Amino acid sequence: MTRAADLPPADRIALLSGGDFWHTRALPDHGVPAVLLSDGPHGLRTQEEGGDHLGLGDSRPATCFPPAVTLASSWDEDLVGEVGRALGAEAAGLGVAVLLGPGLNIKRHPRCGRNFEYFSEDPLLSGRLAAAMVRGIQDTGVGACLKHFAVNNQETMRFVVDAIVDERTLRELYLSGFEHAVRTAQPRSVMAAYNLVNGVYCSDNRWLLTDVLREEWGFTGVVVSDWGAVNDRTAGVFAGMDLEMPGSAGISDGDVAAAVADGRLAAADVTRCAGRILDLVAAAPPAPAGVPSFADHDALARRAAAAGTVLLTNDGTLPLAENVSVALIGGFADQPRYQGAGSSQVVPTRLHTALAEFRDRGWDVRYSPGFDPVTSARDDSAVAAAVAEARAADVAVIMAGLPGVSESEGFDRDDLALPSQQQVLIDAVCRANPRTVVVLSNGAPVTMPWAAAPAAVVEAYLGGQAGGAAVVDVLTGSAEPGGRLAETFPVCAEDVSSDPWFPGDPHQVTYREGLFVGYRHTTTAGVEPLFPFGHGLSFTTFVWSSPTVADAVIPAGGDVTVALSVSNVGDRSGSDVVQVYLHDRTGTVLRPRRELAAFAKVSLQPGETQDVTLTVPGRAFAFWDVRTGTWEVPAGPFDIEVARSSEDVHASLSVTVTGGVTSSADPAGGPAIADTDGRFAARLGYPIPRPRPTRPFTRLATVGEIATTRLGRGIRTVLRKNSGADFAAVAETDPALGRMLERGLDELPLRTAALFSQGLVTWPVLDGVIALLNGDPRGALAVPRALLDRLRRSLG
Repeated sequence: MTRAADLPPADRIALLSGGDFWHTRALPDHGVPAVLLSDGPHGLRTQEEGGDHLGLGDSRPATCFPPAVTLASSWDEDLVGEVGRALGAEAAGLGVAVLLGPGLNIKRHPRCGRNFEYFSEDPLLSGRLAAAMVRGIQDTGVGACLKHFAVNNQETMRFVVDAIVDERTLRELYLSGFEHAVRTAQPRSVMAAYNLVNGVYCSDNRWLLTDVLREEWGFTGVVVSDWGAVNDRTAGVFAGMDLEMPGSAGISDGDVAAAVADGRLAAADVTRCAGRILDLVAAAPPAPAGVPSFADHDALARRAAAAGTVLLTNDGTLPLAENVSVALIGGFADQPRYQGAGSSQVVPTRLHTALAEFRDRGWDVRYSPGFDPVTSARDDSAVAAAVAEARAADVAVIMAGLPGVSESEGFDRDDLALPSQQQVLIDAVCRANPRTVVVLSNGAPVTMPWAAAPAAVVEAYLGGQAGGAAVVDVLTGSAEPGGRLAETFPVCAEDVSSDPWFPGDPHQVTYREGLFVGYRHTTTAGVEPLFPFGHGLSFTTFVWSSPTVADAVIPAGGDVTVALSVSNVGDRSGSDVVQVYLHDRTGTVLRPRRELAAFAKVSLQPGETQDVTLTVPGRAFAFWDVRTGTWEVPAGPFDIEVARSSEDVHASLSVTVTGGVTSSADPAGGPAIADTDGRFAARLGYPIPRPRPTRPFTRLATVGEIATTRLGRGIRTVLRKNSGADFAAVAETDPALGRMLERGLDELPLRTAALFSQGLVTWPVLDGVIALLNGDPRGALAVPRALLDRLRRSLG
């Protein structure tokens, strides 16, 4: 195996940038091959040739499993691990060395356009499921990549926004899921996010990538940039950001070499980064392992989709009786919304629809679209036709949800509502037939002013390629709705704690809600959710009995064992989720009223009883003490709440912690939300930073910002033409992708445009263009004449 120290300095530096869009750089003279990285949080997006990060190019068919939002609702680590192994097997079969997933960013606000790709609003659930996915993938020899590290909780201005968050919130909420996954599963790579955290780009952040990730948590793998996220390559190498992706044709190699030569960067830093990349290459599967059984994986995808389906309400209409006639309504019944849009978009090996599945089973089904599945534009005639079918049927089933143009990578949602056409449809059909079931396909919570009208509401989320069949399995009772919500459904956006500060200013977002996100906010502030975190109904009945704790008094740092019996007293098999929450009653530190500390998924046959034991780890009692920079456990009483959801507590058991701390920098009586500048500055421990100004333009200026000038508009025109995409044609055929392209170009920093240029635009050229944008004609001296001529033509 080649050692980094044996490579010439120039080759070590070259190794730190990709060879092309998806491969690491090969060094054939030294026996170092290139290895392939591929998008794939819920399925492989391996492109035959070339590559892009936006889903424009064709990719090879692969099993499209349910995305993280659906898998998380299963609360089933074994199932998530099984899906991970299937993903790894397909990756190995296609010669992929690193699968770029899972994503486990916290769902700070339901409007985040990429929430479908993340597990939960809770770090414990996110971390445990991410660890299960990592272990599953890496059992096959393929590397996993945790992303997006860190505090990447919105799509708006994601390339340049600075997330301002206090240290305690950062540690307890936004880093702890990553910490658990790193410590317990050791992913082969971690992806540095686009954004800044407290003034420093993630790709430049030595505290984040070295001090915390490597030295505290023991991470030994490769840190790879998100595609185009590198800000300052020299600073990145010092920070421990090993691999720049995609390859930039060596645009910064000279800068790194110069920094080593003049002592600004130690040669050992370059060697360490290169060594970790060589380790990644050496760990790759030796050769494509052959295509696994897509049929088996399709069956797994179907089972996973049902396991993540949440029964929100039910008056007994579900499961459907075998002899009923069904009016199947909604464009998603025939053209399902089954995955998110963006870089994770998969070409499925097959696609199941609810309409075809009902018909294949011989059900008496009449179909009416009710709405356009792509646009959901207003169409009164479609509503009228659907109402007529609903009146004539025993049961109406509406397949509703969010079209892709409403939520995607690259932009955040405008609001939390379903499209108005669908709301009108639901209201009208429910009036026509009270036995109406609404099935939702969406990647994040929606508001439901109509929630009381249907006989049942089913949250199917995005079910992957087999989601249509899985929905029919659940509706007909051949599979149980095994899901419990991994996120809070608010009544309205105003009930979301971060809403006043989401998505923030173009260059800065302040996390003033602190720890109080999702159910941590609703349980503390007494806000009644539409549906609480952890909620989900079943087709059978479970009885919980005899909850106990092993010890009523524990030392600080000690674990607590919780035991209870769970019985299925119904006549159907089913699963339940035992959730254990902590309530800190010590009065030492400001904390949410309720915090998830343990959980267990239990599957039982009719009449079966199982003794369930859960461990509440000592860390669950701890808070991050900003005075000492360590985890501390308060001394005094805690309630251990055994619950079915964050709002449905079955039993409360008391324990007392001894030997812990009795004071903190964040006293229990303080305000939960730092809603004033003074309170937020006090929580930060320093004045709120001023956002970076737009002018004068720098390498960080976005295309949309420079387009306020005549020259900038010309640059934007050139970039559109060079992108390889017909923006108008894409928007016509795929509105979600079209919207993502437009937003992605407008929010693209100039330095990222240079990175993507594959050497056509060097740093001196870019700096010359920026000088021209700032009104300095001397900048033209650094710009090649051909580029100047092209810009002049673009200006007319």
